[in-house]
Amino acid sequence: MINNDVLRSLRFALDLSDNHVVVLCELADPAFPVTAEQVNAWLKPDNEAGAEPCSDEALAHVLDGLIVHLRGRDESQPQRAIETRIDNNLILKKLRVAFQLRDVDLQEIFQAAGFAVSKPELSAVFRQRDHKHFRKAGDQLMRYFLKGLVLRVRGAASNG
Repeated sequence: MINNDVLRSLRFALDLSDNHVVVLCELADPAFPVTAEQVNAWLKPDNEAGAEPCSDEALAHVLDGLIVHLRGRDESQPQRAIETRIDNNLILKKLRVAFQLRDVDLQEIFQAAGFAVSKPELSAVFRQRDHKHFRKAGDQLMRYFLKGLVLRVRGAASNG
């Protein structure tokens, strides 16, 4: 899925300002340079002047910052390197950690968006890539997840 679309959905779901997104990046890694102007360019519609693509590394910083913001930093563990490549499976994993979602929560999120996913299908998405039952998360799955997450976080009145 396009990183800018993921960022737009998260921003809407959590009602984040451009500065909040900058703070999330700083929480993940203070050395990663992001400005409110860059964030604004990432959030613009793709066909609008000044729109810029959000890199995998930038989205990974936002997601890791979201984890730190919502759950706190685990000081008992060494800080791991932030990914430079990200895909739908990793985005789902990071959002699952950030929002502390269990399998039941994930199924409810998909169901709220009008997309039924079985428990085995979900577990396949979260498996290691080299596992024989690993399943790549497609863009449609990601869109339904983000739609359901918005409904869960903002409520049914915000469906739009």
